[in-house]
Amino acid sequence: MTSTNWPLPLHLHQKLLLVLVCFTMLLFLSDLVKSFTVEVSDSNTSTVPSSSTPLIDGISTKQDNARTDTREQQAVYDIMKATGNDWAIDIPDVCRGRWHGIECMPDKDNVYHIVSLSFGALSDDTAFPTCDPTSSTISPSIINLPHLKTLFFYRCFSYNPHPIPSFLGQLGPSLQTLVLRENGHVGPIPNELGNLTRLKVLDLHKNNLNGSIPVSLNRITGLRSLDLSVNRLTGSIPGLTFPNLNVLDLNQNRLTGTIPSTLWDCHSLIKLDFSRNRLSGPIPDKLTGLNDLMLMDLSFNRIQGPFPKSLKSLSSLQVLILKGNPMGSTIVPDDGFDGMKGLMILVMSNTNLHGSIPESLGKLTNLRVLHLDGNHFNGSIPKSFRNLRSLSELRLNDNGLIGSVPFEREMVWRMKRKLKLSNNLGLCYDASSGLGDSVDFDFGIGLCESSSPGSGRTVQHVSDREKPGPKTTLMDDVSISSDASFARSMRLATFVLFTLIFL
Repeated sequence: MTSTNWPLPLHLHQKLLLVLVCFTMLLFLSDLVKSFTVEVSDSNTSTVPSSSTPLIDGISTKQDNARTDTREQQAVYDIMKATGNDWAIDIPDVCRGRWHGIECMPDKDNVYHIVSLSFGALSDDTAFPTCDPTSSTISPSIINLPHLKTLFFYRCFSYNPHPIPSFLGQLGPSLQTLVLRENGHVGPIPNELGNLTRLKVLDLHKNNLNGSIPVSLNRITGLRSLDLSVNRLTGSIPGLTFPNLNVLDLNQNRLTGTIPSTLWDCHSLIKLDFSRNRLSGPIPDKLTGLNDLMLMDLSFNRIQGPFPKSLKSLSSLQVLILKGNPMGSTIVPDDGFDGMKGLMILVMSNTNLHGSIPESLGKLTNLRVLHLDGNHFNGSIPKSFRNLRSLSELRLNDNGLIGSVPFEREMVWRMKRKLKLSNNLGLCYDASSGLGDSVDFDFGIGLCESSSPGSGRTVQHVSDREKPGPKTTLMDDVSISSDASFARSMRLATFVLFTLIFL
């Protein structure tokens, strides 16, 4: 991949963040629809501040006697001023005259409490208060909001970078969502964040955080999404065990060491992304419990073989990316992909794989994208590949393959220039298959001298004359032929997918 940050177009990037906001809001709103009374704590043993009282379902503040808690109102004034939003101090009651980005709930005495604060310009259509990027800070008064469930800052401190305040760890047991995304935060992740034991979402994506991942995060046992991607974190991945974790994203850091086997005990995982780190050692062969895993990206690390035998037990896996790992002359077992019926994208480019292409790949009838280029595969292309009727992109170039390709006209028409076969020892096409009459470009192989499967000599290159083909489908038009566009498509598809799963 040529891009280290997997950038998205601005409008698409903003839309994804809108989805994230919707997700965090729905986490909060889901509590409202369960019953008419919403308790701050789930059990009598929880440490709830003595000043906290149960909140009553409802957001309307039309009652004439409704009022915002005085201490919390002053805290909101302080927070707004710290972000350059001085206009808020002219609002006599922040819940009655509230804006997009603040949510309130009443208690039994009709006193309103702030339960959600959001800042940052996600798009031209959002009305969240923006931050002054040159002078904004997070006010310590935020700890005076004991009922806060959601705190969201996006691109608020880009030109005034400062560490994540440790006092955020005092926000209390009510906080469920903490998003500090693309803020330019520096320094380590505070150990105090481990005190937020009711968190469901912790998102510190794309800051400049360094140091190691705090072991204290293990105390947040109900965490469902942990995103520490695109930072400068170092050290090894601690033995994290989150029984309810759905998303774990640590991509684009500087993490070293091996993948801890304890992660495979996170049986609720749906997305696992450790790409673009410096991880080494083998993939732990203990994958049998990850029945819900749909995406695993370990690309661009220093991971070595052997190829894990338990990989084929991931029956729900749809995306597997191992590109750019040395793998140590690994041979993939012929049955290495048996049972992975849901796999749609498989990328194993430049992983130093040897031997024959596994026959089991030809049984994955849902495959859309298959990249095996830049390896040391030998022998012929399995004839079962002609059954991959959903395939829209295939890269087998830069290997040691020989023999006649088993593709028919329809498959070649569908893939067109996304079929890469060049730089092999002796691939060719059989004249009797009619491929020479159906291909409208030169994809790097020639006509077989003999129709025998082992023929490796070529005498004629495929014609590049223009010839009409059948109408292509939408999937045919989706190109991930460049690594940057592939990354954009992947981040969009997986983010929307996991958001829908949460909902």
